Amino acid sequence: MGPDGALAAGRNGFVARHSQQEMAQCVAEAIAGCSTLVAEAGTGTGKTFAYLVPLLMSGARAIISTGTRNLQDQLYRRDLPAVASALGLNPRFAVLKGRSNYICHHHLQRSLQDGRFERAKDAAALQRIARFAAVSSSGDRADALGIAETSPAWSRAVSTRENCLGQDCDDYERCFLTQARRRAMQADVVVVNHHLFCADLALRDDGVSELLPNTEAIVFDEAHQLPEIATQFFGLSFSTRQVMDLGRDLLRTGMADAADATDWVALQRGLEQAVRDWRLQAGPSGRIDAARARRLTSFSAALTTVRAQLGSAAEVLTEASERSRDLERLALRVGELVRRLDRWVAGLHGITSEQDGRAGHATGQLAVETAGPAAQATAMAPRSDPSMPDEPPVTDAVHWVDVHAQGVTLHATPLSVAGPFSRHRLGARRAWVFASATLTVDGRFDHFSRRLGLEDAQMRSWPSPFDYEAQSMLYVPAGLAEPSHSGFAAAFANELAALIVENRGRAFVLCTSLRMVDQMARLLEPTLGAASGYELLVQGTMPRAALLEHFRSAKRPVLVGSASFWEGVDVVGAQLSLVAIDKLPFAPPDDPVLRARADAAKRGGVDPFSTIQLPEAAMTLKQGVGRLIRAETDHGLLVIGDRRLVEKPYGRVILRSLPPFTLTRERATALEFVRARTAAS
Repeated sequence: MGPDGALAAGRNGFVARHSQQEMAQCVAEAIAGCSTLVAEAGTGTGKTFAYLVPLLMSGARAIISTGTRNLQDQLYRRDLPAVASALGLNPRFAVLKGRSNYICHHHLQRSLQDGRFERAKDAAALQRIARFAAVSSSGDRADALGIAETSPAWSRAVSTRENCLGQDCDDYERCFLTQARRRAMQADVVVVNHHLFCADLALRDDGVSELLPNTEAIVFDEAHQLPEIATQFFGLSFSTRQVMDLGRDLLRTGMADAADATDWVALQRGLEQAVRDWRLQAGPSGRIDAARARRLTSFSAALTTVRAQLGSAAEVLTEASERSRDLERLALRVGELVRRLDRWVAGLHGITSEQDGRAGHATGQLAVETAGPAAQATAMAPRSDPSMPDEPPVTDAVHWVDVHAQGVTLHATPLSVAGPFSRHRLGARRAWVFASATLTVDGRFDHFSRRLGLEDAQMRSWPSPFDYEAQSMLYVPAGLAEPSHSGFAAAFANELAALIVENRGRAFVLCTSLRMVDQMARLLEPTLGAASGYELLVQGTMPRAALLEHFRSAKRPVLVGSASFWEGVDVVGAQLSLVAIDKLPFAPPDDPVLRARADAAKRGGVDPFSTIQLPEAAMTLKQGVGRLIRAETDHGLLVIGDRRLVEKPYGRVILRSLPPFTLTRERATALEFVRARTAAS
């Protein structure tokens, strides 16, 4: 990894960095000692090569887990082969994604035969998917060029954990997912993503055969995402989407395999109507905590109707399940949904036993008892299919409801995953490496390590090699009111407009809420609309990938977006030379999970603001800030509209967590910086 080493000889543009070599040495020691390393490497350190070189040279069988599917593909197709070639090694690599990424021959053919589509273009897309499946060796939707990943047709061409037939499927041997799993089991290095890794841990907790091979080392890239993803998988959820998907599959399979068993159309319509009524009674979009959910009698009544409709479906499917394997799977699936709903309701009301797994409506509120043949049929549904385990108990969980435009999701979210995650980490002797550019707050790893139970790990940090003082400037406007002020959005947009014009566009405006995205887009439109020669790209007007593609190719682009653009976006060079962030990204005060964790911290004698809210905001801000400088030749202006960053003691803690930008509070200084850099580019 030095200036005369194998990477320099085999990679054009490779730059030897002392910090990269130090990190690689630490990774090598962790692998050799089967220990745990938490490594923060600032942007430009080259952390990917810093863990790949010692990993491949060790010969250890390994899993690399990344934050996104795009990073998986980059590792598998580009980085791993490049490093292996430079080192003269020839290990076996495999990539494994979640099942929704692989075409299912069985469900694709059932959908083609069914012929029911809402739009003609969906039918055409499914035909293109079928042609791709006929010639593909991977069946990976990422390889299906010309078919949008967002096309609704994909949902008709893949399986789910609930409807997969497993070894009973006639297409099992040629199944794309089965083949991908076999390659993973035989490989030396397997590239997965955090969602799949956490799903594997959850299945192991259930005593189900694991998805991933046992290895000697695990490396987590973009490890800062892991605590939140792990929380999802060690929790429980039940959603309108799950019920709607069940209804769609119930109609298609019932009509094909047992048309005479019942009125399948009426059964599906009953489910759909119950779901629509439930969404209506849930009210406007937002989050509902447990206390309020218990008081919403109309919401509870609508949910009870959903429960009853699922019971009716279970009754029919129990009778028809012998007619086909698909109907048998549907019977198992509806039974699992009912049990999941019952467990959530029991948890909401503090009932510790499932009381035969039944939940219903009593005295105007949900209770844990119901009668009638539909409920009895549900209780009789098979409960022991190993590929569809019962949900594990969710202890110390926060029960809450997420209401959004498309539907409702019930959540039971663990207060902490440190216990179960530590149990898995310490249960087998192997190396665990957690790497990211954003793991510390004010130089400390406390927040990240506490969330995953990593207090015993070795922790090292290397700053970015970029010269932030020379390459960039941070502008925090002195004259703006605090973000809570009613006039803040208009004043911030006015500050930005002049800077963006001077910068000839080429800007990201990152907002902390979708409401602010709409406000900023509306306020910037008069200055930066199409008539002025700029291209104003707004989140929600087209898919994220399309927005980024437009941004990279447009002459004067300005992108206004929220959370999905704060990380995982890499635009190198002058095309992105101004990043603006409206305010410090504190979680909303009405977040039920945050409130419950804060209450638990208070009960333990710990200040929740300094130990939970402040570190979360700092790490999120570091991700957004990281969009600006991506290479030694980059330059740019960072604008943060929140005066608390420099005027409040807690703001200065966050400021110390950021790279060492040159700071100004004067608009004239910021304009001059932009003017000079724009002229040079």
